[in-house]
Amino acid sequence: LLCPKGGKTTLKVREHKTLGPYVESLSKLAVSSFKDISSLMSEGNKSRTVAATQMNDESSRSHAVFSIVLTQIDYDEASKTVLEKVSKLSLVDLAGSERAAKSGAMGDRLKEGSNINKSLTTLGIVISTLADISAGKKARNAYVPYRDSTLTWLLKDNL
Repeated sequence: LLCPKGGKTTLKVREHKTLGPYVESLSKLAVSSFKDISSLMSEGNKSRTVAATQMNDESSRSHAVFSIVLTQIDYDEASKTVLEKVSKLSLVDLAGSERAAKSGAMGDRLKEGSNINKSLTTLGIVISTLADISAGKKARNAYVPYRDSTLTWLLKDNL
C-alpha cells in the first residue's frame, strides 16, 4: 500500500476489534452524487502503478480497492427512535497475473509481478477455504489465511 499523494510512504493495514480491517491514515470523504464518486475513483486511479511489459503496454502493477459505506438513517415515529442501517461495498480492480518469462519483467517489475501473483494466489486459497467451509467440507472453525496477503486481509469482511 502506497500513499496516494505520490510519495513512497507505506500505508499500514490495521484491525479494529469491531469494525474489522482498515487502512491507517486513509481519507474518508463524504459524497452526495455519482459524480463525486466518479471523481474520487479517477483521482485514485492516477495513483496506481502502471508499466509496460512484453505482454501489455499498460499493465496494472497494483490492485485497487474503492470502498463505499452507505448509511441510511430513518426516524421511527411509533417508537420515537432513530434507526441507522450501514452497508459497505468494495469495488476491487485486481492487477492481472503474468508469467515472468513471458512478460520479460526484470528488477522492480519482476518483484511487482511476484507480489501480484502471491496476493492473487492467496485470494484463491481464501475463497476456496471459505467455499469448503460453506459446503461442509471443512469445519466452521477451519483456519482461513486472510493475513497471508494485504489484499485478503483488507477484504476480509467482503469475502
